[in-house]
Amino acid sequence: MTPAAERILDAAARLFYEQGINATGVEAIAAAAQVTKKTIYDRFGSKEALIEAYLRARAERWHAWLLAGLERAPADPVERLLATFDALGGWLRGEKRRGCGFVNARAELAGQGHPGRRVAEEEKAWMLELLTTLSREARVSAPEGLAKELFMLHEGAVVAFTMLGDDSATATAREAAAALIARRA
Repeated sequence: MTPAAERILDAAARLFYEQGINATGVEAIAAAAQVTKKTIYDRFGSKEALIEAYLRARAERWHAWLLAGLERAPADPVERLLATFDALGGWLRGEKRRGCGFVNARAELAGQGHPGRRVAEEEKAWMLELLTTLSREARVSAPEGLAKELFMLHEGAVVAFTMLGDDSATATAREAAAALIARRA
């Protein structure tokens, strides 16, 4: 990516997340990135492609953050499952309280064919698959069911953190997850 494209993507990511995708025009992105609108279209082709690039970059950052948290976690499979909540807590503390960028994008992108919707849906599927894999590694009964429950706890923690200002949301979700895991051990 060229330096201008990186500035565009960084500016778009900040504005899309803070102000919303539909509320953010190409003019605002150009001004924030200190480029022309033509440069945006030259580098990304369309606003839709820029939205898709933003969501892919956000997914890569989140995945790298979460996987790094798992790398730091103890080797115990149950602790690795619980470490996903620790990583989520760290991520949320580093973000503005605007909720999940993928859920927000999915809600804003009305057209079924928008590539950004697909990226948002793929990210949630990735998260569920990761939790399923970790649940299998923990050798719990019905790992797919546990993964769905843990996924719901993750999503609920994001909502509680964002909507209620609950700074302990991920810790509470982690405690609930530990109880669910113990029941399936």
